[in-house]
Amino acid sequence: MCSDQTKTHTQTKPGSVGNIQIQQLFKVMVDNGASDLHISVGSAPGMRISGEVVKVKVPPLTADDTKRLVYQILTEAQRSELEKNLELDFSFGVKGLARFRANCFYSKGAVAAVFRQIPSQVPDFDSLGLPAVLLEMTDVSNGLMLVTGPTGSGKSTTLASIIDRLNSTEAGHIITLEDPVEFVHGHKNSIVNQREVGVDTLSFYKGLRSLLRQDPDIVLVGELRDVETIEAALEIAETGHLVFGTLHTNSTVQTISRIINVFPADQQEPVRTLLSFVLQGVVAQQLLPKKTGGRYLAQEILRVTPAIRNLIREDKLHQVYSQMQINQEETKMVTMNQSIKKGLDSGIITPETAMSYSNNPEEMAKMLGLKE
Repeated sequence: MCSDQTKTHTQTKPGSVGNIQIQQLFKVMVDNGASDLHISVGSAPGMRISGEVVKVKVPPLTADDTKRLVYQILTEAQRSELEKNLELDFSFGVKGLARFRANCFYSKGAVAAVFRQIPSQVPDFDSLGLPAVLLEMTDVSNGLMLVTGPTGSGKSTTLASIIDRLNSTEAGHIITLEDPVEFVHGHKNSIVNQREVGVDTLSFYKGLRSLLRQDPDIVLVGELRDVETIEAALEIAETGHLVFGTLHTNSTVQTISRIINVFPADQQEPVRTLLSFVLQGVVAQQLLPKKTGGRYLAQEILRVTPAIRNLIREDKLHQVYSQMQINQEETKMVTMNQSIKKGLDSGIITPETAMSYSNNPEEMAKMLGLKE
């Protein structure tokens, strides 16, 4: 049903997609390995495959089409919430197919939506090819571990695989706060409680405030999106718990800066001190298009050594990047440019891709011999 090469088509017979069911689109999505399904007025349904949006071979959707398709998977309560708040986040499963995360909204007065596919099985750490240093960084009883990157960079997948490994190896209590719940974790060696914002708790902040009374060992916060949530996460890490979280930042150093700068100026010094004690590591990642289709995972890995703790505490973040490049065989730290260059040297990505995805293009140009 999806076009092979082109991302657009010229069929314009409106109203002729009335027989299509949303479940059919979900199946096409899964069969084609699409990460996202886009429903929008004036366009055929689009599916993101290997990073590019490919249109389904049907006429453009009308406002009636989009409403009908989206409402097929909404409960009455969800329909009311969407019509009242003009947007809606939730997750759901289609039996025998997959789980999906949905964001429904209005565009030019009509219902629109984006559905993201979540694998039914939590991805195995080893099968993802993630570096062993991530498990070493989390082999601690307390602290803060952050996975960052733009939307669609695989943050949730990386964290889910780490949580799954800890679920298998640790005998404790894991609590997640998510908006919405994506990967579903069964009870293994640990007990796992997953709480969805808006369903099981009113907000990240309220869920975190009551969390210490729930006897947790490991905590996952879906997104550190505001000062209250960040402050609560730091306090939980300080009180002897292992906390995981995500931010939409593009580098490890930027992540540290973002956490500190979200606080008022008069609070930043104590926050720097606290962060220097509790931060265990930061992983910044992005997905780059491969030459042959599919995507290559590039990860910048910052492991918080005593030297880096001092730099955070002394407000010398500009020196952290160079510190990451010292004694890498022992620390196993990697910069984003080094990770991208590895993909280039392996023939997986092109030099143009390497340059366009680099967060330090001048350094990358030197690494590629394009600049002295």
